Amino acid sequence: MRRRRNLPLLPMGIICLGIFILYLLGSFLFSGGQQAERVVDQFYAYEQDGDFSNSWELLHPDMKKKFEQGDYIQDRAHVFIGHFGADTFSYTIEEEDKVENWRMSKETDSHKVAYKFVVTQKYNGKYGSFSFLQDVYVVDHKGDWVIVWDYND
Repeated sequence: MRRRRNLPLLPMGIICLGIFILYLLGSFLFSGGQQAERVVDQFYAYEQDGDFSNSWELLHPDMKKKFEQGDYIQDRAHVFIGHFGADTFSYTIEEEDKVENWRMSKETDSHKVAYKFVVTQKYNGKYGSFSFLQDVYVVDHKGDWVIVWDYND
């Protein structure tokens, strides 16, 4: 009959250290700012494809109160694609800033943490080439990262 030997403490310590390092690496890779940036990227990828229904779903409930989904879809397609005479656009996402106690407007509650990005949409249409620049904020709402725009004066 063979006796089972306990692992020596040194290998167990190395295993625990490895797990801890993986945890820290995972925390870094999936930090709030990076998750927020992925939401902004997904939002504008939907907009770029003309999938305004899915982009609307990524908006904060306070944003959804400003316009119903049908109005949003119609307005975005009409203004950005129709009026500008462009079929699509390219975009860049820059300048992640972590902002504390930020609010969408004076009438809304503040968010403990918001991530601010500067998004530039570049159009080539019947009126030539032009860029549209907007500050985009991302906040955690009930465990989901969602888009919020700035309505402060």
